[in-house]
Amino acid sequence: MIFIYHKKIMESTDNFLHKNYIHILKGLGIALILTFVFLIILAIVLTYTNTSEDIINPTIIIITAISILIGSTISNIKIKKNGLINGAIIGGVYIILLYLFSSVFNEEFSLTIQSVIMIVTGIVFGILGGIIGVNISSKG
Repeated sequence: MIFIYHKKIMESTDNFLHKNYIHILKGLGIALILTFVFLIILAIVLTYTNTSEDIINPTIIIITAISILIGSTISNIKIKKNGLINGAIIGGVYIILLYLFSSVFNEEFSLTIQSVIMIVTGIVFGILGGIIGVNISSKG
């Protein structure tokens, strides 16, 4: 009898974890897609206007923050628990993927103070999105 009860608990726990991973991956995907769209818009603005290229680095940090915030919020609306942890995971994985791609495609890639700012921004805005997401009531 104890074995059957334990098995049901493990199955429900595995199902809960599986659903959370799916929502976290969806949030990560949303953040990456938003970043891509915002960066295309930035490229168009820079190409067709006289906007200074000095705005590129701060704008990329803002784009990253907003994208992670939105992705983390959306994913945590469905999860409804552990917004801090799930948001930090989304922000952290996003930044890790960003830096893995950067290191592969850029031979001169290195960690700088801007990199540290991006890492902190990604995790903080992931956490903020997680907090916002778990506190938004989901309909359905």
